[in-house]
Amino acid sequence: MHLIRPSWLSHSGEQKDFEVYSCSVSPDGKRLATAGGDGHVRIWSTDAIYDSSSTPDTKPRQLCHMSHHLGTIHSVRFSPNGRYLASGADDKIICVYHLDKGPPAATFGTNEPPPIENWKTYKRLIGHDNDVQDLAWSYDSSILVSVGLDSKVVVWSGHTFEKLKTIPAHQSHVKGITFDPANKFFATASDDRTIKIFRFTSPAPNATQHDMVNNFVLETTISAPFKSSPLTTYFRRCSWSPDGNHIAAANAVNGPVSSVAIIERTRWDSEINLIGHEAPTEVTMFSPRLFHTVKPDKDAVANGNTGQLVTVIASAGQDKTLSIWNTHTSRPVVILQDLAGKSISDLAWTPDGQTLYASSLDGSIVVVKFSEGELGWVALPEENDKALQKYGASRKGMGIAEDVDSLMLENQSKEGESRAAESRMGALMGDFSESTKESTPVANGTKSKDKDKPPTTNGQPAEPEKKPEKKPEEEAADKTAERVKELKSRVTVGKDGKKRVAPLLVSSSGTGQSSLPQTQLVGTTTTKTAQNDAPQTIIDLTKPFDGLPKGGIAAMLLGNKRRAADAELDEEEEPAPKRVASGPTPILTNGADGAEPAALTPVPHGVVPTPEFLRPAVLNPSMSFSQVRLAVPRIRSHILRPLERGILQEETTLEDASRIPENIIFEARNESNPRDPSHVTVTKRGALLWEEFLPRAVILVTASQKFWAVACEDGSIHVWTPAGRRLTNPIILEAQPVILECRDYWLLCITAMGQVHVWDMKTQSSPHPPVSLAPILDIATTSLNQHTATPGPGVTSAHLNSTGHVVVTLTNGDGYYYGREMYAWQRLSESWWAVGSQYWNSNDSSISALQSTAVGPASKDGKEKDSKKASVSSGIIPFLERHTTNEFLLKGRSYGLQRIIKMLIQKREAENLESTVSVAHLENRIAGALTLGSKEEFRLYLFMYAKRLGAEGSRQKVEELLNSLIGGLLDEKNKEEKKEEEAGRGWFSKEGDICGWDRKELLKGVVMILGKFRELQRLTLQYARVLDLDLEDGSVDVDSMDVEAS
Repeated sequence: MHLIRPSWLSHSGEQKDFEVYSCSVSPDGKRLATAGGDGHVRIWSTDAIYDSSSTPDTKPRQLCHMSHHLGTIHSVRFSPNGRYLASGADDKIICVYHLDKGPPAATFGTNEPPPIENWKTYKRLIGHDNDVQDLAWSYDSSILVSVGLDSKVVVWSGHTFEKLKTIPAHQSHVKGITFDPANKFFATASDDRTIKIFRFTSPAPNATQHDMVNNFVLETTISAPFKSSPLTTYFRRCSWSPDGNHIAAANAVNGPVSSVAIIERTRWDSEINLIGHEAPTEVTMFSPRLFHTVKPDKDAVANGNTGQLVTVIASAGQDKTLSIWNTHTSRPVVILQDLAGKSISDLAWTPDGQTLYASSLDGSIVVVKFSEGELGWVALPEENDKALQKYGASRKGMGIAEDVDSLMLENQSKEGESRAAESRMGALMGDFSESTKESTPVANGTKSKDKDKPPTTNGQPAEPEKKPEKKPEEEAADKTAERVKELKSRVTVGKDGKKRVAPLLVSSSGTGQSSLPQTQLVGTTTTKTAQNDAPQTIIDLTKPFDGLPKGGIAAMLLGNKRRAADAELDEEEEPAPKRVASGPTPILTNGADGAEPAALTPVPHGVVPTPEFLRPAVLNPSMSFSQVRLAVPRIRSHILRPLERGILQEETTLEDASRIPENIIFEARNESNPRDPSHVTVTKRGALLWEEFLPRAVILVTASQKFWAVACEDGSIHVWTPAGRRLTNPIILEAQPVILECRDYWLLCITAMGQVHVWDMKTQSSPHPPVSLAPILDIATTSLNQHTATPGPGVTSAHLNSTGHVVVTLTNGDGYYYGREMYAWQRLSESWWAVGSQYWNSNDSSISALQSTAVGPASKDGKEKDSKKASVSSGIIPFLERHTTNEFLLKGRSYGLQRIIKMLIQKREAENLESTVSVAHLENRIAGALTLGSKEEFRLYLFMYAKRLGAEGSRQKVEELLNSLIGGLLDEKNKEEKKEEEAGRGWFSKEGDICGWDRKELLKGVVMILGKFRELQRLTLQYARVLDLDLEDGSVDVDSMDVEAS
């Protein structure tokens, strides 16, 4: 092993040596490129470095230097094909250089040696918002990836250097990038303490940004080895092994110790750590070649018996130590301590894998040259290819078929494309098949009978041609040749009077094929037997023509001396900036002493901030005669709602929505000009999932785990799947949407005319026709005074339960739901119960809280049969009653009604009013829970009702309740006789379940509650015997069925 450290190999300045941040060796091993803090990229001759101990003038040292950056250069990398050299700096720019064959230009006024090679700037790439920290080329040189302190990963084409994609996947500075030698992945390391693996397919040379939408996909994120890694390192340069098996990641930690994490491919975990560095590591670099542990024999190499192959890796960092490891030993092969005065910033191996270059922040560049056998014996390059074949390195992306069926499908697809291309080409060239030789059908659909009749010209029969007859094949070939000849020799006369041959379009000659959809007009004209080659009249619709020039008749007569429009300016000229229209300028203003001269106000320039509300929505004319008129939301410039774990949150800002990385952010942006389209985007972690443009402004958005939906200003609703595929055609409504809500597959929309629409997106149907809100809005327009009227209430919210029932709350505190089986609105909560019932506020919105405080478990075990299933309509009735409390009681509206009830109670005939209202309130709750299918609440309210009836001794109601609960349990013997009877619903159904509960279980609970009341025991004992309750056994827990009537 030899250490070479030439004194001239540095970025020297007048007062000090500048830091060297990066180094790279060319693929042929003859050049070393270095980048430093002096803003220069220097290219050195490696031969001069190796022979630095000999006479200095034998070979040139510095081949070239480039200073096209405005700041410190952090990374420099040769492309694997050797054509380009890329450098990235803190001026946010990436420069790409190429070697010009011409002689280098002489430089004056510098102390630099004259350049030997002519490296010129080929491209300047602008795409970062902060320092460019690292660069890497793919192994086929098809792409260049740059990372920087703006947290972005930018992918550039290696052919055209067009920006293909910007990936904002990281949450902090990105400081390292490495490519998979099999050309399937690349890895980026960031200060957010993660390494992200991206899968990609090498783009074609002419690929554009639009072609790469689905390329460069995040495969996985690795964070375990970096959970407490320090953020003090300048770089996190990682490296991929030449056999493709491992990634070496710098700045990892193993407990409190700095380490290098070895990440295994496919599993993407790090069970191996290289421990030995005393400070954080900044750079790791695998040798590009595989090594034999034992010197192979020539015969063994010929037979393929080469033995074990290992990889060699070098690591360095802030401890100024260079360590070299291989996969065969558990300890480093070489440790070079205090190799430099400051941190080692970059490492570069020569292509033969035997020489290592190390650059340091102290300005030095050290060369470590190994002798044969010190690291191992270098394997042939074919061994690298063999190791990479299992990862598909020799295959282009998805170029190989997965199985026989895939290959057959591909062949059929290609055959269909070729047939379509041939037919299009035949149509362009005038070549028509024999099947299209019939005459053109006339307008009424009947074909002309006289097939042999020659065509007429101006009413006279045309003379038949006297040419000899040809076969159809020869005739078609002659027509094709004639067509091409005429196209090629078409002569046009220009404006200057000169003749020129019009160029033949590629599409006309059939030599090219566009990948875009081609417009094909299919009609009766395709059956013509001849084609007219004369040019047809073309109407240019790109610019509207008014018939008169700008300025009208006066401009046409007198001319227009004004400057041409901006659209007609030359491309090089910049249009004059337009003034912002500010209306008329005031001359006088009304002051304290009368009219005063107005102060001059500066004309506003620059960007005008976009207001939150752009304009009111355009209303449907039908609103003028509608019975119900609801307010339409105004057009907002930006609507943003995050979807957190399948639940749509309220509108918020992008910063708040992005705090939870798993949030899917749904945004709609409207333009100030009503004619401009609106833009709908769905993003996650800053990456665009899908987007859509709509012709009208978006006013409402909603989403669930099943679909996304927006409502537009023109009364249309657009629905997409979670992946952004349109689920239905736009749904057109009678007026603008006012409320848009969804739950699971159900979608609810209320329009400005008060029409309620409900759809099931899973079955693409509606459970009931559109229903009007008029009954529940007009019913409250009452008055206690003869000559005045209180205004009708407004809608505060509208929701769906999990079975698609509509629940609406109003500003007066009332709560309604639509009973679609009865086609009628039903009231669940109102102020009457709030002031008259003893059971108001006796429940909580949580069913579990209700069950634990008021009612015992549903069974002895305390376990429900369907515990995994979500409760249907759970919490709707408590929600509505809580809304009534907030709107009616807490806002002081109940004073008048409480006063009336108090006066009624004082009268003798209304002394039982409070008790009666309380029982009615419980009955109202039970009926609502039964209709909505609210299982837990139905059981709770039923037991509360049973205890109340028992306390009041209402024998008739108790008997009817028990009969209703027992239902068809006693009718099993007479089932055949009653088959013809029509089955009822709810209480009158003959099924064994009611509202999801077993009737016997409910009846047992009610009987046990009523068993305490002696005046009802004669009745309840009969039902206890029917249920075969073992009354002598004390196993029945009566207290567990007790209900608090608070």
